[in-house]
Amino acid sequence: MRDISILHGGHFCILATGVDNLTIDNVRADADRDAFDIDCCKNVHISNCTINSPTDDGLCLKSSFALGYARATENVTITNCQVYGYDHGSLLDGTFRTEFKDETPGANHCITGRLKLGTESNGGFKNITVSNCIFEHSRGICIETADGGAIEDVLIDNISMRDVTDTPFFIRLNARMRGPEGTPVGVCRRITISNLNVYDVGGRPKSPELGAGMVMGIPGHYIEDLTLSHIRIYYRGGASKEAIDKEVPQNIDMYPDPYRWQSMPAYGIYFRCVKGLRVSDVVLRYINSDERPAFVLDDVHDADFYHIDAQKGKDALNFILKNVSNFSIHQANGVDDMKLKKAEKTVF
Repeated sequence: MRDISILHGGHFCILATGVDNLTIDNVRADADRDAFDIDCCKNVHISNCTINSPTDDGLCLKSSFALGYARATENVTITNCQVYGYDHGSLLDGTFRTEFKDETPGANHCITGRLKLGTESNGGFKNITVSNCIFEHSRGICIETADGGAIEDVLIDNISMRDVTDTPFFIRLNARMRGPEGTPVGVCRRITISNLNVYDVGGRPKSPELGAGMVMGIPGHYIEDLTLSHIRIYYRGGASKEAIDKEVPQNIDMYPDPYRWQSMPAYGIYFRCVKGLRVSDVVLRYINSDERPAFVLDDVHDADFYHIDAQKGKDALNFILKNVSNFSIHQANGVDDMKLKKAEKTVF
């Protein structure tokens, strides 16, 4: 499929279920729901596409039970694409309007238009690459397994984002378990995000406590072997230190989406239930003063931080560690090199 434009598309612009050896190239989609849904597919190439999807997902990989059995979506490349969340129809008419506001109580952050693996995730996702893409006036990237599938071997590289409406990345392993009874909880491992540049990211205008990168497994089920490198993020900021002590709910069986959490204790990146974490060459800044630490780690094991430059306020912290083991940090601005075998509650 190539060289076409789609306006609204009736429901989803493209819904491919159980399709192998699929190529989508140079497609312009201006959607009022999901733009591309790739479900239970293998050997997929998506390139040079421009997508506008203000009220639902832009590029969405799924692995549902639509075929009557669990089948992974695997061997997928996504490259040289642009994802937006401007008003309906304003991509194809060239106006890129931002007049839409959803004033419904509890509205889902108003603007969507993101790249997502999930939420339907019975079969899992394997061998996925996303590279050389631009996100603007939209959400960022979600990597989710909620229904028992395995997420393995995912590479996100060379991504630029501006005006991000919730979080630059959301990695989630939980247990919604929409599927056959008795299915075990899934796994999420060997994920790499590198060369990510983000400017102006944050939650709703009245919710400055949102916006951080979020990486969360659940107790007993850990996200494993995660690498974050060469990342630069400018957050909107604006939260007070009171956000540090607010409970971060587990939401184990709920639909996984950043809006389910109304507050984050870190302005930068929040990690929970992670094993095997490598973070290097990361720069974090905020546009408006923020009293939260850059990083919070909770139930994280075997974590290494290297060459970190994180802005902090005069009386703010850099890190909060809770129930952390085998932690090390080197060449971090304002932090001494250290190795910690165990940290029940450590702040610095």
